[in-house]
Amino acid sequence: MVGMEDSESMLKHSAPQAVADINVTPMVDVMLVLLIIFMVITPMLSKGVPIDLVKTRNPIAMQAADRTDAVLVSVTRDGKTYLGRDQVDPQSLAPKVKDMLSNRTDKECFLKADTRAKYQAVLDVVQNLQAAGVDQLGLLTEQIQDAQHPRPATAAPPSGD
Repeated sequence: MVGMEDSESMLKHSAPQAVADINVTPMVDVMLVLLIIFMVITPMLSKGVPIDLVKTRNPIAMQAADRTDAVLVSVTRDGKTYLGRDQVDPQSLAPKVKDMLSNRTDKECFLKADTRAKYQAVLDVVQNLQAAGVDQLGLLTEQIQDAQHPRPATAAPPSGD
């Protein structure tokens, strides 16, 4: 019986076997939290209101429009005017922009106009921005993709024969 007691005490004090399964629950929890964070933050990254910009072949890069303190005015397809993300009346745009630019040396503003916006609405906004003292007005556009609009084929040079 003495031998049995030794084997029982050995079983009680031995370490349990290692589990070979991977516990993925904490990883899934972290991934879901990251997904939620990105879903909440992504809409905040876009400045202004969503607009279908005018497309052009040779746009000029305007890195100053991406700054956090850039003055961005948008005109939507239905003629509404936005200063940043806030809708404003076109007549009250000039004093608000003037206040925003009062402490700056560069009186620069950027205009995003929808492709289908009425020309008169865009012209009214431009005139109000000029009245606010804007020195430089950048018109934001998108570049036309070459695959959609291929360049016309050039003619072969005339032969000397």
